[in-house]
Amino acid sequence: MRSAYVLKLGVAGYREAWDLQRAFSASVGEGSLPDTVILVEHPPVVTLGRRTEADELHIPTEADVEVVETDRGGKSTYHGPGQLVCYPIIDLTRHGQDVKKYCRDLEEALIRTMAPFGIEATRIEGLTGIWLERPPRKIASIGIHISKWVTTHGYALNVDLNPAPFTEWITACGIENALFTTMARELERPLAVDEVRPHALNALAEVFDLDFEEFPKEALDALRLKRAHERPAQPAAVFK
Repeated sequence: MRSAYVLKLGVAGYREAWDLQRAFSASVGEGSLPDTVILVEHPPVVTLGRRTEADELHIPTEADVEVVETDRGGKSTYHGPGQLVCYPIIDLTRHGQDVKKYCRDLEEALIRTMAPFGIEATRIEGLTGIWLERPPRKIASIGIHISKWVTTHGYALNVDLNPAPFTEWITACGIENALFTTMARELERPLAVDEVRPHALNALAEVFDLDFEEFPKEALDALRLKRAHERPAQPAAVFK
């Protein structure tokens, strides 16, 4: 079992979390940080993967939502409060250098996260993400980026939010007429992200053989200060 850090950001902007991912990935890649996982909720944002097509977006002009172009794989998806977003920054040279296995491991971590709640999530051949069956309805999305064997981006699990933006604002994941659901809807009760987060962390620890401890506050403060001085160019395009 390898030592790893977890950073629980609470609610944070997409660009802030992405900036931290880039900083962490550089440190993980050079070996100055162990594998690190960010757990976060985002204010409403539509993110566009590298395969997004223009006709996927049909966001109402009055919608209060950001649109951010990213470097992850896949198509468009939606993030909002009530969704648990997980960004593992993992050096795959420590985990077999197998991209397909990494994606399967993320799927397995999601399946194990929901199991303690009695939700039987699964994979569906030919479809991305994690689903519930009969009828097929999507409950979690996966989109990753890998550079020099270090991972960024990750998964988004619908805990308790209105899934309407997945179908009304975008053609989520490029899938026409897909159904989307949440853990709360399946359980027929309210469900807080705080209740799900420990199970998500346990699942990641089991699947990736990691021993988590909280990311040191002083290290995070130092990293943020360093990034502020560097002021890297933002590759994201953001619209209102």
